[in-house]
Amino acid sequence: MTCVESQLQELHLIQHSLLPGESFSFVLPAEDSRIWTSLLHSFNTPTALPSLPSPVPQVKFQVKAVDARISFEVQFPERYPEDSDVNVPFISVNGDDMSGDEHRRWRAFVQEKLVEVQGNDYPIYQLLCMHLLPKLHEDEHSINTGLSESMVVLEQQSTNRLPKTADYHALLTSHHLVSPTKRRSLQRWSSDLSISGFAKVGYPGIIYAQGSQENVEEFVANIKSMQWLALRVRFVEPIDLTNDENHQGWSEFQKVGEVVEEMRRRGSDKYITEMGIGSSVLK
Repeated sequence: MTCVESQLQELHLIQHSLLPGESFSFVLPAEDSRIWTSLLHSFNTPTALPSLPSPVPQVKFQVKAVDARISFEVQFPERYPEDSDVNVPFISVNGDDMSGDEHRRWRAFVQEKLVEVQGNDYPIYQLLCMHLLPKLHEDEHSINTGLSESMVVLEQQSTNRLPKTADYHALLTSHHLVSPTKRRSLQRWSSDLSISGFAKVGYPGIIYAQGSQENVEEFVANIKSMQWLALRVRFVEPIDLTNDENHQGWSEFQKVGEVVEEMRRRGSDKYITEMGIGSSVLK
């Protein structure tokens, strides 16, 4: 496989692992952008790649989240991913109204995680989808809800003191949920553990569960024990289910809009819309 084909494979994985509210775009001159858009489109279809210009322009792209102040730009060296110790992609963190301290913290986080993913398959995919985007959502969520670091610590301490009989809920997302085996397992576990919730099948996969703390934590552990592409545990936290008597059993949905509507019926739509899931449905 050539370097360009390897780069296209990683770009394809990044593009198709983004969740609703996250976007991918090339940051290139118009002609170079046209070339890479055509190459990526051809790579996504069962047709042969078009003839390549010589040389192929270096690719540079941006990944960001809707309404987030910060975005990430990545440039692949011409020979990436060959000799990854030498051909290290350049990653920049850009944002409006970023203080010097905030920019330095982000740069340090990027460098730390870049070292962790080096040597793995598709390191930039792992860096963006497993580290940078989740942290971006967490930071934006904290800012939007007005939580200071001290309040977060106090909340975590309070959560740790809750008895194991407390009601909990959890939200997980993945690149996709198609496997009949996984879907049957979710239904079986929800029944065995008295879990109320749903799974959104297809692309992306979304799983939501409510129940006792012990059962929800076991349910999440069972899910994590399976093989997934880009599985993210968005949260596992307490919830007040005192007056919630109308949501029992396990359901499946096909569309993100159905997920938003179900969460609205549960009075919990903010948990997904604040993370960008379903934001386009509400517009």
